[in-house]
Amino acid sequence: MSLTDEAIARIRELIQSGKLPPGSKLPPEQQLATELGISRSPMREAVKALAVARVLDVRRGDGTYVTSLAPTVLLEGLGLAVELMHGNTLLELTEVRRLFEPIATGLAATRATREDLTEIHGHLAAMRAAAGDVELLNQHDAAFHRAVAAATGNEALATLLDGIAGGTLRARVWRGMVEAESADRTLAEHEAIYEALAEGDAGLAQAAALVHISTTERWLRRVHGAGPGDPR
Repeated sequence: MSLTDEAIARIRELIQSGKLPPGSKLPPEQQLATELGISRSPMREAVKALAVARVLDVRRGDGTYVTSLAPTVLLEGLGLAVELMHGNTLLELTEVRRLFEPIATGLAATRATREDLTEIHGHLAAMRAAAGDVELLNQHDAAFHRAVAAATGNEALATLLDGIAGGTLRARVWRGMVEAESADRTLAEHEAIYEALAEGDAGLAQAAALVHISTTERWLRRVHGAGPGDPR
């Protein structure tokens, strides 16, 4: 382990132990380095690395603070990482989405408030209005799914799903451009999801979401010439 890695590990231990809780200010660099028995140079590099990871927040002229450590903060980089993936990862991301999103949709059916349902319905109405504009339709499509995930009340799950689903958005736009009647099918699938949510039927909501995501996955596999389980 390099000195920088050791410094990172020591700072993480302080945070995990509660000695540096969320929102707390770190001691001055020299003091922290002395307390941990690590020289200032690797300590400085450790702080930079943890700032990039959104664990620490370096405020110029004020000091360094532990962030809120909320899922939306710590997982913020997931979407960027997904966008940088290459090769066959689009199909892999769709598979991951198929595993997670139906369960989240079922959970949302049991937890969605009246306000949640109003927001979800608003995105559905916007999708209907944008049926002739593929890119705009898919923007409202993404907002619909974010609202459903948010209705679970599980911030970590919602953040993960947003990062994963964002990586498949371009493929969904592409499908809308090249496949006839895809907009009508997409709207019908989203209406089925909303109706199940409004009825509070978790099983039906999960099934409707699975059908919706599987439709996109089957299309992607057909385009890529790969069957289920085929790594191509």
